[in-house]
Amino acid sequence: MNVKDVMTAGVECIRPSDSIAAAAAKMSDLDVGVLPVCGEGDRLVGMISDRDITVRAVATGQDPKVTHVSDVMTPDIVYCYEDQDVAEAAELMKENQIRRLVVLNRTKGLVGIVSLGDLAVKTGDDAMSGEALERVSEPAMPVR
Repeated sequence: MNVKDVMTAGVECIRPSDSIAAAAAKMSDLDVGVLPVCGEGDRLVGMISDRDITVRAVATGQDPKVTHVSDVMTPDIVYCYEDQDVAEAAELMKENQIRRLVVLNRTKGLVGIVSLGDLAVKTGDDAMSGEALERVSEPAMPVR
């Protein structure tokens, strides 16, 4: 089974120059916890999560109305391709301890996001999704 068979398509982006207040509002409207950050030509330049906003901005006293998405986003993006096997996507999630993976086409255009939930519900492979969840949930070493 390919990633395109289980991913969520039609993902919306936020711009690096948008405020984190705008990002939070968009997350609320879409009922999501993460947004891809797209620059010129809708090229993926990062990801921003509700946790990024909370920990990197609000907890340090930054003003959500003037703090840009680019100031708190995660620029290093782990991704997979829509034509990859779901087992490869699960392996990337395990290796990088991430719950969501951006999905690109072969020209590196954003086409969707695949989550651990997508793997668990849509593949029917309980062993694969269970192992991925276990590895993603392992405590990470704190950055100090």
